[in-house]
Amino acid sequence: REAQRPRTAMAMAWRAAPRAAARLLLGRRGIASCIDPSTGLTEDQKEFQKVAFDFAAKEMAPYMAEWDEKEIFPVETMRKAAQLGFGGIYVKPDVGGSGLSRLDTSIIFEALSTGCTSTTAYMSIHNMCVWMIDTFGNEEQRSRFCPSLCSMEKFASYCLTEPGSGSDAASLLTSAQRKGDTYVLNGSKAFISGGGDTDVYVVMCRTGGPGPKGISCLVLEKGMPGLSFGKKEKKVGWNSQPTRAVIFEDCVVPVGNRLGAEGQGFSIAMQGLNGGRINIASCSLGAAHASVLLAQEHLSVRKQFGEPLANNQYLQFRLAEMATRLVAARLMVRNAARALQDGREDAAVLCSMAKLFATDECFGICNQALQMHGGYGYLKDYAVQQFVRDIRVHQILEGTNEVMRMIVARNLLQG
Repeated sequence: REAQRPRTAMAMAWRAAPRAAARLLLGRRGIASCIDPSTGLTEDQKEFQKVAFDFAAKEMAPYMAEWDEKEIFPVETMRKAAQLGFGGIYVKPDVGGSGLSRLDTSIIFEALSTGCTSTTAYMSIHNMCVWMIDTFGNEEQRSRFCPSLCSMEKFASYCLTEPGSGSDAASLLTSAQRKGDTYVLNGSKAFISGGGDTDVYVVMCRTGGPGPKGISCLVLEKGMPGLSFGKKEKKVGWNSQPTRAVIFEDCVVPVGNRLGAEGQGFSIAMQGLNGGRINIASCSLGAAHASVLLAQEHLSVRKQFGEPLANNQYLQFRLAEMATRLVAARLMVRNAARALQDGREDAAVLCSMAKLFATDECFGICNQALQMHGGYGYLKDYAVQQFVRDIRVHQILEGTNEVMRMIVARNLLQG
């Protein structure tokens, strides 16, 4: 028992280390210039990046583990974020948005994700939904929905995936039959982030024949008769946001809640996902950056065979590889964000490439950071394991990485 005491004391000390590392990262002190996320940014971008880092450090990182363990949807914290303009980052200012660019948005989500990747990922989906209403809604719809969503007085969910149509989204079966001035909705959606706890649902449904041209987009509000929810799913990660099925049983929706024209829904959904892919890739960057810093600190403090792990050349090389992959992924994401903002013809495929590369590489970075922590990395007292769990799903959602490969290959072969 006496022999175990030093090891126990060391373990207790290391349980506090992730939070110390987070403060180091989020305060932007002591970060090697080669991985500094502010490199190349304008002064304005550095300012709102700092705001996001500070918010992540003070309002998210201290509670990240608790939100995960108790499956808390941190509504009040997100409303505080909305007061900083993070509820409608790339939404027009006339309805309460911040009016920032896609690159600005990527910078913000990367910074916030260092504090809690799961919560930031939900915020990215919420932002995508508000942008869809802002972009494709009429003036009445924009003024009715966007202000309360930008302030996060209300929260939004994106409803595309169904139990039988995930990657093959164009085959969705949820139907909306028009009856006068209303649609009657029947069907269900699966894996909906925020489902049951959120207030607004952007739903893709079939109003016409088979294929993408038969799909329309409706905005539903919680409390509509015929709208219900499945059980709360138990997930590996992303536990600070609830996930449920969304069910429609003769759900009556006014025609005035349709975004765009009939048959435009699939195009609206895909345009939303182009930005969503940049957003989720940005969340992966934040998790990976935090994990590199956690690994850096662990290697400096942890001793084996009488010397710090940082003296081991193999681990030095692995850390160098992690940093290199992080910076490469960040550059790729920011390049795609610029292309999307500029409306370039190759924007969609660049978004797919960035999502594929960043989510794959950043998961590898987080997983390697866990490995460097040894047995400690597998304990829930250490933040690195939560980054691994929260980031894993990014390779699946917003279009699986297998689908991203298909999009890139199709673009190359058609050229």
